[in-house]
Amino acid sequence: MSAAVEKEDIKSLVDGLNFRQKVDRSLGLIREAHEEFGDRLVVANSLGKDSIVVWHLAKRIRAGIRGFIVTTRFKPRETVTFMNDMCKRYPELEVFQSDEAIPERLYEDNPDLCCELLKVQPTRRAIKEMNAACWVTGLRCTEGRTRTDFLEIEERDVGLLKLNPILIWHEREVWEYLALHQAPVNPLYAKGYRSLGCGPCTRIASGPEERAGRWIGTSKCGGECGIHTRSLKVDYQI
Repeated sequence: MSAAVEKEDIKSLVDGLNFRQKVDRSLGLIREAHEEFGDRLVVANSLGKDSIVVWHLAKRIRAGIRGFIVTTRFKPRETVTFMNDMCKRYPELEVFQSDEAIPERLYEDNPDLCCELLKVQPTRRAIKEMNAACWVTGLRCTEGRTRTDFLEIEERDVGLLKLNPILIWHEREVWEYLALHQAPVNPLYAKGYRSLGCGPCTRIASGPEERAGRWIGTSKCGGECGIHTRSLKVDYQI
């Protein structure tokens, strides 16, 4: 694929392109990646609003594109129900989960390790078992302080490209796309959540940053689980 634009250019694109231009750009990125990687392109689906947009965009490029969901034992009931509905509708979505025994309240005592075991390691397994050379995410640089330095095309691991096709979208544009295409969304949004994760580590929060409700009261507050920041081809414990 062509090289990703620099960080300075990303910032100018966030407000420099209109909604239609952003949709076209996202479709172009996915199309170019699919032309290069074919069936080795897979879409990560977190069951959040951004992932649903990316999944819909990818399906516009090729109906048979595969995807994967990483779930955990701590996902809210609404998310589990939504996941089951999505998997029935799209059998090409594979679900990955860790059943490793962990301390009952590890998410409080060591949230980084909890995320490593329950989210990052299953993502590594998904990438390996699906033989992915390119994985597509719903990450956006406008979500919060920890996501401002990503690029549309990244190669954190040699031989594994990460594509962030809606990186420059605003939250309102995500909802505009979902409304225009009448795409299904996780019912937790109707309760006031703006960013979704595991039940114990996700709260309804006010403020400008969408991820402010994640890991409140811990060192990870508003931060990352690790799938966007750690190697996905090297398995290690933190």
